Amino acid sequence: MTAHVINGKELVSSVREQFKQEVSELAEKGIQPGLAVVLVGDDAASAVYVRNKAKACEAAGIYSVVHRLPAETSQEELLKLISELNGDAAINGILVQLPLPKHIHEETVLDAIDVAKDVDCFHPVNVGNLMIGKKGFLPCTPAGVIEILKRMDVQISGKHAVVIGRSNIVGKPMAMLLLREHATVTVCHSKTPNMEEITRQADILIAAVGRAQMIKAKHVKPGAVVVDVGINRMESGKLAGDVDFDDVVETAGMITPVPGVVGPMTITMLLKNTIEAAKRANGLV
Repeated sequence: MTAHVINGKELVSSVREQFKQEVSELAEKGIQPGLAVVLVGDDAASAVYVRNKAKACEAAGIYSVVHRLPAETSQEELLKLISELNGDAAINGILVQLPLPKHIHEETVLDAIDVAKDVDCFHPVNVGNLMIGKKGFLPCTPAGVIEILKRMDVQISGKHAVVIGRSNIVGKPMAMLLLREHATVTVCHSKTPNMEEITRQADILIAAVGRAQMIKAKHVKPGAVVVDVGINRMESGKLAGDVDFDDVVETAGMITPVPGVVGPMTITMLLKNTIEAAKRANGLV
């Protein structure tokens, strides 16, 4: 068996085209969604992510502004900027690119973002809404994974989904969204004994642990859907996921390659949240 390799470019393009149409319809009402991205410091990977987000916004017709601040920016200066963006009617979504320099307390900064503009879904209120199933913004990467599964006609309801990783950004919210879709969910992490035994039970296996090529064919149930959220820089300079693609591709039924699927879909969900925020701000939802 050789897995069906998901074509990320084709998949993402179809979703973004749909959002572009929504932005066009808002423009007819005199509304343009606006996103502000704040980048502190010169982290190379963060700079690439920010550039990709800005390009995606432009292509969709979303107003986008990037605030590039030096690494020595104080926490007070950053909080002042966020306060200004909170009060800017042209901005519907605010995204502070992580990680931040060590002298800045991430939690304090993220908590300062207006809940109605928290398009990354990091504010405790939005995280709480996710937990209790209340309608609101969904965290971009986990929401992107659900979008991928649905677009590929993967049945989630009644299936056993295993998430490897328990981060606040991906692992935990991923489990919650899978529960919303009526999957039976198991979360594995660094303290999980017999992980291989558990992952081999998964109909849907989602790797979000941050360790290059950790997941091998021995971890995968034949025919399982494998979604690789990880993105790691190898010593060779090449990018690799948490899944050893070449080893797993002969066992899985469907698989996402890295890069090219989850990353672009994450940005696509950011567009979705920004459009949603603009609609709410204008009383359209």
